[in-house]
Amino acid sequence: MKTSRFALFAIFLTVTLDMAGIGLVLPVLPDLFGATKSGAAAGQSTGMAYGLFLSLYALMQFLCAPLLGGWSDRIGRKPVLTLSLIGAALNYAVMACLPPLWVLFVARAIAGVTGANMSVAQAYLTDITAPEDRARRFGQLNACMGIGFILGPAAGGLLREFGLMWPFALAAVLTVINLLLCLFVLPESRAAKPGTEKLNPLAPLTSLTAFKGIGALLVAGGLFAIIGEIGGSVWVLYVEQRYGWQGISVGLSLTLFGLFHALAQAFLVGPMTGRLSERGALLTGVFADMACYVALGLVTRGDYIWMLIPLLSVGGIAPSILMSVITKQVSEDRQGQLQGVIASLQSLAAIIGPVLLLNIYFLSRDTFPGLVWIIGAVLYLPMLPIVMRRSLYK
Repeated sequence: MKTSRFALFAIFLTVTLDMAGIGLVLPVLPDLFGATKSGAAAGQSTGMAYGLFLSLYALMQFLCAPLLGGWSDRIGRKPVLTLSLIGAALNYAVMACLPPLWVLFVARAIAGVTGANMSVAQAYLTDITAPEDRARRFGQLNACMGIGFILGPAAGGLLREFGLMWPFALAAVLTVINLLLCLFVLPESRAAKPGTEKLNPLAPLTSLTAFKGIGALLVAGGLFAIIGEIGGSVWVLYVEQRYGWQGISVGLSLTLFGLFHALAQAFLVGPMTGRLSERGALLTGVFADMACYVALGLVTRGDYIWMLIPLLSVGGIAPSILMSVITKQVSEDRQGQLQGVIASLQSLAAIIGPVLLLNIYFLSRDTFPGLVWIIGAVLYLPMLPIVMRRSLYK
């Protein structure tokens, strides 16, 4: 399928609305579990519940994303994306009711089962984009994610002042709009092909060897996923507890990150890969992120954090470039399967990451609260020999 401006607009808008919904609830989730309480055993236990809540979604993604990715190859991208949005809308609607804890976990599990948004969106973009344009398109896709984070967290931080239910309610409304967009506006990018998929959640891990020549790149992608879990797991807790930020400041920090992230993805990925090559641009992103994580771990004044946000955004270009490198080495009829494998690796990192990282954070916050960020910088070291190998780039 040739690149269509209409199809590009539709998938970019779909991702933007999806990420806006996610961003809306980020400033509120810790409060939902009471995880912002510090210096008490109750605070740590509720923080672990928060970590388990985050990990549950990833666990269900790990079990189901490969199947959904394979189905998107067989039945088309649009039906799977529609199913995903229905699950997300139900999840937000339930959380808006502020139900008992066990109901929250059930809703989160359902959202995880159906949550194939990003892997299907990436496969859709691969369908409609020529190989030589994919780095730029994946950068634009990530820019739309950034725009969603511009719109979402600021609104979530403001709505938080009126009650916990309102960010979830607005997220549910945005997801329903997204669902209608998918149903009535988004064109299908891939014709259905009859076939059956194995219901084996471990199939992606056992089939890693089937993707010849990209094992090292997939390992690097897994490390990116683990490092990326640090911000998602502890940012809200960290800036509230260490720097005393309140809801509006937390939402604004996430909004500014979304803004700079969008600008970096839209205007840096293409020019940097053209000027420095994919390898050079990827390494630039890695070193920028390492430097920023070290600074986040050591800075003791909250006003300096605002200056680090643009550097974090530069570091965020690396996953987009890595995704482009990987997709170029896999045939067109296996892109959905590849995205399912990548989603499973990311979900595997997200299963372990939140609980592990929050344990590290709660155990070290009274003595060295920035330890978790330093660990993130150290995790980049085993990735360097992988991404520096010239033979991996074509």
